[in-house]
This record gives sequence, structure tokens and C-alpha cells, in this order.
Amino acid sequence: MPVPTQTRRGLAIILSSPSGAGKSTMARRLTAWDPSLTFSVSATTRPPRPGEVEGRDYFFITRETFGDHIMNGEMLEHAEVFGNHYGSPRAPVEASLSKGCDVIFDIDWQGTQQIANSAIKQDVVSIFILPPSIAELERRLRERGQDAPDVIAGRMAKSEAEISHWAEYDYVLVNDDPDVCEDRLRNILTAERLRRDRQPWLTEFTRGLSAEFREREMS
Repeated sequence: MPVPTQTRRGLAIILSSPSGAGKSTMARRLTAWDPSLTFSVSATTRPPRPGEVEGRDYFFITRETFGDHIMNGEMLEHAEVFGNHYGSPRAPVEASLSKGCDVIFDIDWQGTQQIANSAIKQDVVSIFILPPSIAELERRLRERGQDAPDVIAGRMAKSEAEISHWAEYDYVLVNDDPDVCEDRLRNILTAERLRRDRQPWLTEFTRGLSAEFREREMS
């Protein structure tokens, strides 16, 4: 009996962490490991920055359109950051999941809570990444050289509140060794892809196996 080509729905893979703990790095590593993984492209009301491409980096829309999307239930999650609105459009994500394609979300705990209560909640796998220590978290922020000292201080102050939400996630990993952390993420994805409830084709398939038993008994 042939196994169906599409064996499951896609996963909505949420990665969260305080800034500097490594969620963006882990997301890039996962897509390098499995190029079929795609990122959820956010919509935003802020103007494009030089080099940003519509539909690749963001969907750039007006405040009015963004508000309409929220009212119509077309955003899986949304938030206001420094006066601009950001959100995850529902339609492209649902289209990918229905085709069996996995989608990665690089979002914070607030966005995670919204998606965990959204129309795709049955497809969500949430993973929180912790730093090995607060001292190491600060070292990583300083070492990457992207932020001024006052910005780093602000990120460090925010990290305590972010870490306090670790218990709301399905999985929690400590990123003390990036290679080990990546390997564990791969294991999580492999196991989640094989869960019985993510493979609706199994019901019909096992009925077919039972029918084969009956045919053998009658022959």
C-alpha cells in the first residue's frame, strides 16, 4: 500500500529568546540544515529601509490597512514597537502549513501567546532558548558590536522579563554550545514531524492494513 506523498500538516515553529541568546542564529542554522523551512514574513507600518525588499524582508503596509487586517482576523499576532506596528499575516502561513511546509517564527513571548491562541494553535511548536549565564548574555551582546552601550543596557534590563516566560513554551534549550543546541533543535523538529496527531493520513492507512488482514483470512 503506497504511503501518501503529503504525510502531514506543516509546523509553526516558534523560536524565542532574550536578545543575544541565539534564536536568530539558530533559525539560520535550521534553514541551512533543511532548506524547505521558510520564515514567516512580517507586515509592518514602518517605511522600508535601504536594501529591504517587499515580500522578502517585510510586507510594507499603511496603518489603515494594518488596522483592517486586525479587525478582520487576518493577523496571527501583532504588536506596536517604537510607534510602528508589526504582525504576522495569517493567509501565507496557513497556505504553507496546509501544504505540509514548516514555517519559522522569530518572535517574543507576547507574539507566542497570541499565536498559541490563534487559528493555527494545533500546529504550533514553541521553543525558548536560554543563555548559559547572564554574564555570557551580556558578553555576546557586546561582542557582536551592533549596539551602543545604552542600547545593550536596555536589552539586558528587558531580558529578565523575557526569561521569566520560559515555562510557557513546549521546549526549553540552554544555548551553551551552538552546535549542541542546533542538534537538539533538529531532534525536536524530527520528533514533532513524526507525531501521530500531525499525520492525519495514518487513519486511512491503518484501515487499509486491516483490510489486508481480512483479505488474507478470506483467501
